[in-house]
Amino acid sequence: MTFETIRIATDTRGVARLTLAQPQKHNALSARMIGELTDAANALSDDRSVRVVILEAEGRSFCAGGDLGWMREQFDADRPARITEATRLAMMFKALNEIAKPVIGRLHGNAFGGGVGLMSICDAAVAAADAKFGLTETRLGLIPATISPYVVARIGEGKARPLFMSARLFGAQEARALGLVTVVAAADALDAAVEAEIGPYLVTAPEATGRAKRLARSLGAPITEQTIAATIEQLADCWESDEAREGVGAFFDKREPSWRQ
Repeated sequence: MTFETIRIATDTRGVARLTLAQPQKHNALSARMIGELTDAANALSDDRSVRVVILEAEGRSFCAGGDLGWMREQFDADRPARITEATRLAMMFKALNEIAKPVIGRLHGNAFGGGVGLMSICDAAVAAADAKFGLTETRLGLIPATISPYVVARIGEGKARPLFMSARLFGAQEARALGLVTVVAAADALDAAVEAEIGPYLVTAPEATGRAKRLARSLGAPITEQTIAATIEQLADCWESDEAREGVGAFFDKREPSWRQ
């Protein structure tokens, strides 16, 4: 399987590295990357030789969120086209969340918006001490719609509410306290910390490990087709709002949006 925006490399132990490979764009989620991540998630889930998946990224940022060029295209589309694109995004997160293997996030630099969604589908997340995070959508007049079921599943509604609304940035230690991050490591010790997370999974029965993951998911708040459909509708609604047009337009125009004080 050949990709343009991501890479997959699997070592002899069965540790697969799923790497976001658009460093020049801070690994923002473009239409192509959304499709490729969906295909990669399905392939890794089905590959019996894979024991563990490491989700990582090249460059200065883990993931800057949604590609703003892609989002701008949604404003020029009609509602059915917006629903189609929102569905592709939602299905990507669903596929990643349901990989039948342990998924460990290797987090560095910035992870904003959809980047926090990618963190939230990981079973363990190892972050560099200087990493920064934020659900920044409301700064643009948008909402963290399709990622919301996974963020809330990870940290709970009470912790999610202020992060969803305020769009404030926070560091690795706070992310750990919130439950988004499992381990915080110095930047030069990040790979060693990830390796320490890998070890236990190499001595467990692969099929039982996948079953245990499905069991844990089944005992949490269910992320149903209806839940996902509702987030898709809300994202499409938001893309049609005057605030979204103002917020994204202000970003591209390099000016402050009208609500900024």
